Amino acid sequence: MNPPRPIPAHSLSLVVPLYNEEKCVAPLVDRIHACLGDYPWRWEVLLVDDGSSDDTVAEIGKARQRWGEHVRCVELARNFRQTAAMQAGIDQAAGDVIVTLDGDLQNDPVDIPALVAKLLREDLDLVAGWRRNRQDGLWLRKIPSRIANRLIGRVTGVRLHDYGCSLKAFRASVLRRIQLYGEMHRFIPAWLSTVTTPRRIAEMAVEHHPRRLGESKYGISRTFRVILDLLAVYFFMRFRDRPGHFFGNIGLALSGLGSLVLLYMAVLKLLGESIGTRPLLMTGFFALLIGIQCVLTGVLAETLSRIYFGADAGRAYVLRDAPDTGADLRWHQPAAPQRAASHRETSDVL
Repeated sequence: MNPPRPIPAHSLSLVVPLYNEEKCVAPLVDRIHACLGDYPWRWEVLLVDDGSSDDTVAEIGKARQRWGEHVRCVELARNFRQTAAMQAGIDQAAGDVIVTLDGDLQNDPVDIPALVAKLLREDLDLVAGWRRNRQDGLWLRKIPSRIANRLIGRVTGVRLHDYGCSLKAFRASVLRRIQLYGEMHRFIPAWLSTVTTPRRIAEMAVEHHPRRLGESKYGISRTFRVILDLLAVYFFMRFRDRPGHFFGNIGLALSGLGSLVLLYMAVLKLLGESIGTRPLLMTGFFALLIGIQCVLTGVLAETLSRIYFGADAGRAYVLRDAPDTGADLRWHQPAAPQRAASHRETSDVL
């Protein structure tokens, strides 16, 4: 059996969106340091406050004072929701590898080294966490999630067991090629497949804990938003750079159908039949009209697409203050050489 490949040197950024999670901040940061305290490469953790109305920001400040400058606070001006908060953290991250995780203590930082090791050793662009033993309710969380995962995999072609797991490891250079909007954080693997091959996307089983602190921000209504987002993902994955084809095909089909119907009605009129009160006349007329409108919409969409790709896309969030982008103080420095060597030997055994 060949020994595993060594893990290349890298810097690591952890991105953690937080919204009204004041009770979770201190134990989360403590757990991260317990799991990464002897990590042999430099790392940082970005705690993104998504406009919390509680003392989340104050708790982040306390954690920063306790642990050091590598614990960074990215504070948004108001609540922009999880996708925008995650994008804000990604934009401010400086690491070669970016790991995202939830701030509710259900994701376990103990899995981070293994995720990163798999990403770099196997030369992947994304390793997604798979909550194989998910600690959530069966009817409101597990079953809808399983249905959504299968549907997303079938529509997008990127088949994963658990799209909803926030614990993921990314190659930063690839992740920054996409921009997240709306509530598209659930579909990051699908978005990533537009800039890299699905063969460079993998998954790994990770730990999952029941929520013990704070309150869940999600309910059954999330299922309906997933369906709407999935339709948007389907459209953008196939027609983002050619929307005229999508609307044009529909328009040509309707226009052709309407023209045939009107031609048929014209023939009946020439044969002396009365067509003024026939529903088919109105059907043909509106099919032709809607078809022309779809074609014109396609032309307009093509124009907007050219403008979009020719200009920088705007951000989906606003920062309250410019974050600290200092040099080496932002990093948790690597462990001592002898401990780093020990860590590598342990990683090779794993």
